[in-house]
Amino acid sequence: MSLWTPDGERPIRREPEPPPAAADVVEEAPGFDDLSTEEQAQAAQMAAEMAEARQQIAETPASLIVANHVMGLYELAAIHLSNQPPKLSEAAVAIDAMGAVLEALPGRLGENESVLRDAIQQLRLAYVEVSNQAGTTPPTPSSSETAAEQPVDEED
Repeated sequence: MSLWTPDGERPIRREPEPPPAAADVVEEAPGFDDLSTEEQAQAAQMAAEMAEARQQIAETPASLIVANHVMGLYELAAIHLSNQPPKLSEAAVAIDAMGAVLEALPGRLGENESVLRDAIQQLRLAYVEVSNQAGTTPPTPSSSETAAEQPVDEED
């Protein structure tokens, strides 16, 4: 092998690569028939549990599952806001993601939608408060309206 330079082509001597370490060698996973009777029973049990979980998810309205994930984003933002020091840019990502889902699915998240909208409003207010306490000018979570301007759901 050679390397071209403005002064001409120069030969390059390559050191032979060492053989991979034992830890780097990936062994192929055993097939079902390669398992012991006990391992096969465990694998069958795990497969049955996975099938049951999939069935339960399939029977649950998507709006409930999405609402659950949105609450996960809420919790993620709250964790980043409560860190010492707060991780404002990380909280902003979670708040923006939560807002994006809520803005994309108006009226489609079922009975929990008003709770989720209240939750994001609280997060946005907390974000502003924490950033003011930190004395920084943080990246602002995206929003078509600021937290103070957002309408409050009055369906009660």
